[in-house]
Amino acid sequence: MTSAGPHLSNSPVIGVFDSGFGGLTVLRALLAQMPYAQYAFLGDTARLPYGSKSQRTIARYAAESAQFLVHEQKAEFLVIACNTASALAMEAIQAAVPVPVLGVIEPGAAAAAAHSTTRNVLVVATEATVKSHAYAAACRRQGLRGVEKACPLLVPLVEEGWVDHPVTEQVVGIYVEELMAEARAAGQTPDTLVLGCTHYPLLRKVFESKVPAGVQVIDSAEATAAAAAGMLGLEGSRVGRDGAGEPRIRCFATDSVEKFERLGSRFLGHSVGEVTLVDLGG
Repeated sequence: MTSAGPHLSNSPVIGVFDSGFGGLTVLRALLAQMPYAQYAFLGDTARLPYGSKSQRTIARYAAESAQFLVHEQKAEFLVIACNTASALAMEAIQAAVPVPVLGVIEPGAAAAAAHSTTRNVLVVATEATVKSHAYAAACRRQGLRGVEKACPLLVPLVEEGWVDHPVTEQVVGIYVEELMAEARAAGQTPDTLVLGCTHYPLLRKVFESKVPAGVQVIDSAEATAAAAAGMLGLEGSRVGRDGAGEPRIRCFATDSVEKFERLGSRFLGHSVGEVTLVDLGG
């Protein structure tokens, strides 16, 4: 995370980047916080999943995507709505562009710290994010002890549209039971669970129904949007600095435009509109 510079426009152009379209949940939260900002969203769908790539390759892909948003779409502020890129490529992204950059991991950990009284937290994420231990490190920086768990079945279930499906509820319940058992084995009494994947906000209600009483579920997308508003000096206002106009959203993808348009509405909460195909190279 870096601090915002002093020369942002009245209605800033905010670039939002993900390796796919799950990061649209972060854009959705940003729209709720800052509805009058302008947004450019890029999904690097031609090169996903990032989690199977080396850190060097992830850093190159993420830096190229950031440069597209800043240099071609004139983004003045970047939100990295991708847990893998936030975990493994933040330094490369910050070095590649001359604007403030915010990832999704630090805000999630900070929100957990704000809610936790036991200082013991749980994190559910993809296997790549868990293997990076980025959330565990972010939790330690906040004075927290974190237990992380990979939940590989959840992304395909969300993309299948099975958000309210009994199978999904059962799978989430099993993951929560296993995670609570791991926490108990470690001598921890968690009171907070962080949704550490951009697909998981669509399952927030399911997680809330499965966690023990007293455990707060933290949506890292909402936490990231709140952190972005704070960095831009717009916290609590819910309006842009000029207070006028409608939100303008431009969506770009490096492949699978039709799939992006079809599935993106689930994550954004309404139509993503026409998605423009762009080529960032191999």
